[in-house]
Amino acid sequence: MRHTPSRARKSIPPFLVGSDIGCGIAVFPIRLKRPVPERLAARFPDLDTPLDPGLVDLAGLGFGNLPAGYADQLATVGRGNHFVELARVDEVHDKSHPVAETELVLIVHSGSRGLGERILRAHTEVHGAGPAPDADSYLQQHDEAVRWGSLNRRLMAARVAEALGATAQPAIVDECHNSVEVRDGLFLHRKGAANGDGRDVLVAGTRGTRSYLVKGHAGAGANWSVAHGAGRKMSRSDALRRNKAKHTVEELRRTPLGSHVVCGDRQLLFEEAPGAYKRIEQVIGDLTRHGLATPVATTVPLVTYKTLGKHR
Repeated sequence: MRHTPSRARKSIPPFLVGSDIGCGIAVFPIRLKRPVPERLAARFPDLDTPLDPGLVDLAGLGFGNLPAGYADQLATVGRGNHFVELARVDEVHDKSHPVAETELVLIVHSGSRGLGERILRAHTEVHGAGPAPDADSYLQQHDEAVRWGSLNRRLMAARVAEALGATAQPAIVDECHNSVEVRDGLFLHRKGAANGDGRDVLVAGTRGTRSYLVKGHAGAGANWSVAHGAGRKMSRSDALRRNKAKHTVEELRRTPLGSHVVCGDRQLLFEEAPGAYKRIEQVIGDLTRHGLATPVATTVPLVTYKTLGKHR
């Protein structure tokens, strides 16, 4: 069984949580007629350019204000393994789940962007990798960053849906995997691990494979946590070197599943190639075999957005 990177402690070292506080994956049902991946890929909006916060209806999204007052990078995806994906719901195992009522979903993986980085930098400039001297103060900032990350995912879903001539429905899943939770008097740190204590979690595969929506039921033995994705099997440098020798750019912009990848950054395209990640079926098999999660449904990518760059 793969180790889930979560740990309960008596203190909060912000360095363990990292800069992308509140990073998570949300799933939004969306309705489109006759989705043709190639055409839809050309209609995706520029998710590298932030929205003007003055144009955002926060109340309509369930937010009374802009968390932490942070207005930069609003509704942007970021780099690395972050993405926004239009996917088709494939096999449904739990017919009672809301996902069974939809044919398409938007999957959004992103976090608190520069806000989380600002919080971490303010701490490390004074305390390095040491614990937060005022846990309550850090948790207050942390919670604002988590809220900001959730808002960011909702705004991106709305931007993409509007560009595709549709409306994104409310999220059926929105679970962060970089966070701190107070549990039984201890601080439970999750770094790349989602809350699996009775929560629905989207475990992401790659842009060329299926992803799995699961119901988590992890207990104390796994720190109430489950994996949030397939996980890398190659470092970024190895993936860049190997995939440049094995694939062309155009090969990686069209997957064997017939989906399209919007990525104008060639280096990122090679670093994030499907072969750089572990087999999602093996990860889900491990979670299931050890009683940590039960599959609800699978999704198949149609269009995966990484960054616009010079793609068009």
